Amino acid sequence: MYTIVKDLEISAAHHLNLNYESKCSNLHGHNWKVKVWLKAEKLDENGMVMDFTHIKKKVVDALDHKNLNDIVDFNPTAENLAAYICELLHPYCFRVQIWEQSGSLVIYDREN
Repeated sequence: MYTIVKDLEISAAHHLNLNYESKCSNLHGHNWKVKVWLKAEKLDENGMVMDFTHIKKKVVDALDHKNLNDIVDFNPTAENLAAYICELLHPYCFRVQIWEQSGSLVIYDREN
């Protein structure tokens, strides 16, 4: 089994749809730090699980410098965003970590 890990950063805005009063209901942004884990039993014809450049392109092109509420059809919490990023890198991605800010970490593990 081969495992690769890629660290990324994206800057994106969002507002949360919450059932309680919160300043996060207002449009605001984060410099999100993202770490993704991908694995494969066999390498592709290039000898890779997935090219690191392709990982970056898939995630950054989809999310960087965007208003997340305009591009996803779910409440863009860090938890939901982690699952979304994992799906962007399907079928190889099995874990995503996202830091909205220092001290606020979400870990998503995809079930097999």
